[in-house]
Amino acid sequence: MALAPSSSGSEPVIAEVEMKNAGADQAATTVRATVVQASSVFYDTPATLDKAEKFIAEAAGNGSQLVVFPEAFIGGYPHGCTFGLAIGNRTAKGKEDFRKYHAAAIEVPGPEVSRLASLAGKYKVFLVMGVVERAGYTLYNTALFFDPLGKYLGKHRKLVPTALERVFWGFGDGSTLPVFDTQLGKIGALLCWENKMPLARTAMYAKGIQIYCAPTADASPTWVASMTHIALEGGCFVVSANQYCRRKDYPPPPEYTFGGLDEEPSPETVVCPGGSVIVSPSGTVLAGPNFDGEGLVTADLDLGDIVQAKFDFDVVGHYSRPEVLSLVVKTDPKPAVSFTASSADGEKGDDALQA
Repeated sequence: MALAPSSSGSEPVIAEVEMKNAGADQAATTVRATVVQASSVFYDTPATLDKAEKFIAEAAGNGSQLVVFPEAFIGGYPHGCTFGLAIGNRTAKGKEDFRKYHAAAIEVPGPEVSRLASLAGKYKVFLVMGVVERAGYTLYNTALFFDPLGKYLGKHRKLVPTALERVFWGFGDGSTLPVFDTQLGKIGALLCWENKMPLARTAMYAKGIQIYCAPTADASPTWVASMTHIALEGGCFVVSANQYCRRKDYPPPPEYTFGGLDEEPSPETVVCPGGSVIVSPSGTVLAGPNFDGEGLVTADLDLGDIVQAKFDFDVVGHYSRPEVLSLVVKTDPKPAVSFTASSADGEKGDDALQA
């Protein structure tokens, strides 16, 4: 276990790809993985990117090859914000809050994605970054993936936002459920409570995931139990990143207010206490959970441990019963509008418009 407190010209973005046949000999591979547990600079995306670089540089300086950030780190997780919503009513302030939140989100691809790709290349790390993605006027809770060569590999959009999240985030679909075959192993991610969806997890296991990233906003005591179960169930390493933030990390009232509380929190009140953790395929907690503040949570992952875990239990291998239980995963995009032109119009096939 290693727990370290924090010290406080871009390459072009490439098309989304899966890295086929890029894996190394996993039996001899050890990967140093780091979780960044820190808060966003809310409503200030450039400052958040600067903060991200400091943590990436620190992790790389410690020899980390994989760096995982929390859910919605770029764009911010809006703890306590109601966006002025009640059934049958939306307030003017709530609409203005959403306008500012929309402005802080990023487009994929876009200049912020280019900078993140450049940072991954500069510090020679595989980077998993939680962002708020802006696609037109809809926002998505998204994880972005970058390789140590400074290339953007692809994204995962959260399938089901939880509770009030459904008001300000759209729903992902099966077209963004990648597992990337990299020199570090097979890496993918599910976000926060979609990790509680058994069929979503099964899809990731079936893709051979070895390093299962779980950016989250859940700091409850049961979260570590969930991460331990997933590691055991999937026979994989689980790397879970959460923010540690205080009330002062958000704009002061009345610009930003916390709903559902008897009184406005003081600036030092902990809004999210973290709990970032790294778990082995045997269910051993290798690092964390950290509830002490911002910092880095680091562990060395011996991918040979996966083989031993699969010998005991391979959920999509010798422990599956496909003649009894099966899963179909629909990975085609689900656009809201499709335009179809006839050959007489000089077009070929379907021209689909999608977010």
